[in-house]
Amino acid sequence: MSTDITTRDVLFQGGNAKLRANTGTGVFLYRALEDPVQFADVGAGFRAWGFSMDLNLNAGLLPATSVSRSGGWTDPLLGGRYYRELGNGFGLTAYGDVGGFGVGAHVDWQVIGTVDYALNPSWDLHLGYRSLNFNYQASSGRDLGFDVHMRGPMLAGTFRF
Repeated sequence: MSTDITTRDVLFQGGNAKLRANTGTGVFLYRALEDPVQFADVGAGFRAWGFSMDLNLNAGLLPATSVSRSGGWTDPLLGGRYYRELGNGFGLTAYGDVGGFGVGAHVDWQVIGTVDYALNPSWDLHLGYRSLNFNYQASSGRDLGFDVHMRGPMLAGTFRF
């Protein structure tokens, strides 16, 4: 995400700010329930977060200035998934995880709901909605923190080999 900065062209002649966020989740699941039309999994894992920020101000009365900062952390997670077969290749999946527990973020959670369609035994399509939230406060005593809630529709595919 980036934006131009308006500075009224006195001390600086405008500028630009950029924020990059990266995240990755790994969860190991155990099949706790299985029958012909449904299954439920429970497990544990992690979510890693990385952020970087660049601020550039163009020279004006003051010289050009650039500042870059980055940081990251990893949160432990507990998660679960439920799948229900609807017939004719369709199904429903619900997934959720919660973590952080003060190790990285204070709290880190995610919920996903999808309608699934099996194109064939190897390919599945998923259309759904995802909500991902975390609350992080730096332990260094500085006033640095994030309280972020990202949500929206999703389209995904699964290939089994």
